[in-house]
Parts: sequence; structure tokens; C-alpha cells
Amino acid sequence: MHTLKQLEKQQVGLRLHRYLVDEIDELTETFSLNRSEIIAEAIRSYLSAQRESLFYANFDEGCQELNAALNTSQVEGFKSLDDLIDELENN
Repeated sequence: MHTLKQLEKQQVGLRLHRYLVDEIDELTETFSLNRSEIIAEAIRSYLSAQRESLFYANFDEGCQELNAALNTSQVEGFKSLDDLIDELENN
């Protein structure tokens, strides 16, 4: 959740290509929204996609590191991730 302070609106100026403004204006008519609402939703969607992409990139990196660790003598005796998890949970 956001605080009241975070929900305050702040004016931001930006310059867009005319074709983007035209497309935004088409959506304002189609969905009965204003430019600000459409641009804000586009930004929220973009930020969400970027956070998701970063999460999965970090997750993949962690999996690769774990796989590399499983293939070294550092975790000798563990044949699978389940074996390693069991050992970590019990010690």
C-alpha cells in the first residue's frame, strides 16, 4: 500500500513523438480516460515488467550459482538440491 504522501500527484513535463500522442488520444476516446491516466498506467505496466524481468534474471543467476556449487567439492556428498536443502535445514 502507498501512503497518502506517496499518492499525492506531482506534475511532470515530458515530450513525446506526435504519433504517440495521437495514439494516446485515440485511447482516451475509446476508454473515456485522460492522457494522464493512460500514461500513468503505461508507466506502471512498464515498471512491473522490469521488476519481473529483474526478479527472474536474479533467480536464474542464483540457480546457476547453486548448480555450480553442487558440481564442486564444496558440497561433496550432495547429489541433488533436495539433499542440500535437507542438510541446511537440519544444521
